[in-house]
Amino acid sequence: MKLRIGLIGLGDGWQTRHRPALRVLQDRFDVRAVFSPVAKLAENSANEFQADAVDGYRTLVSRCDIDAVMVLQGSWLGWLPILAASEAGKAIYWAGNLDFDPEKDQHVRDTIEESGVAFMAEFPRRFAPATLRLRELIATRLGPPQLIFCHHRTPANGKPGANQLDRQPTKHGRSEFIELIDWCRYVVNREPIHVNSTFHQITENTGYRALSLDFSATEKLPAVTAQISSGNYIQPSWQEAIGFRPPSAMQICCERGIAFVDLPANLVWFDDAGRHLESLETELPVGEQLLTQFHRSVTSLVRNMSDLNDTYRAASIFAAAQQSELSGHRIEV
Repeated sequence: MKLRIGLIGLGDGWQTRHRPALRVLQDRFDVRAVFSPVAKLAENSANEFQADAVDGYRTLVSRCDIDAVMVLQGSWLGWLPILAASEAGKAIYWAGNLDFDPEKDQHVRDTIEESGVAFMAEFPRRFAPATLRLRELIATRLGPPQLIFCHHRTPANGKPGANQLDRQPTKHGRSEFIELIDWCRYVVNREPIHVNSTFHQITENTGYRALSLDFSATEKLPAVTAQISSGNYIQPSWQEAIGFRPPSAMQICCERGIAFVDLPANLVWFDDAGRHLESLETELPVGEQLLTQFHRSVTSLVRNMSDLNDTYRAASIFAAAQQSELSGHRIEV
């Protein structure tokens, strides 16, 4: 079945992830309409896919020749495209930022659930070839995880400081941490029970946040601690510093070995036999993995709401982490 889709917003991942994937998967997706706040960008992309450039997201979602909507950029529109698509009965692929407030945005979740449409949030770390291979190794060679370390660093962007609660700019504050939290939950394959978090403000525009997730032991699996940190503490003028000895996206210590993940496609792991280096460049790219999964979720007879629930769950854990920062205590999640 070929899905007729409309594109809303063309974000940072358009040229490197979404556009190439849509070109390869032309047998599954037919782009019919494009809307972007930048009219020229929408026009160029529409011409490439022989689609229509439209002047508003409501015009796009109301078209009868659209089966699904792909929101590829977060913007001042916020959740409005999602709400409009839900009301119009269109399936939704959400690749905007994951700046989801579990309390203020509960109506968004309710609207999607009540509409009955398929919904998929874009979690690119989940579908990276290195992550998929890591899950295989955990099941076969490395054994259950025990410790996880994730660190993400970015240069200071010079934008005005965020409010006191969020502290960091949105992209590398809430949204970044929500995705990292989901990534750890996905790798461990169970839910954390506690979160503890601290934040260090360096300047008005720079800071560093570190949180720890505790996963309880089960009858067959050991307890796991995941430490996640991210900061924009490198000044823009320090051009060479951001690329100097970048940390692995994930370091994971398991019962029978340890692995270092460099997204999207590099993995180094060690066990009693020594060092194993895997380059997975020939595997299916992240964009194609994501869109294949979306096509499957829309065409399936069984509605899968796990992505919506996972987004809400990760956002709830981040909200608890913010409570931990304010109270100085570990919070149950």
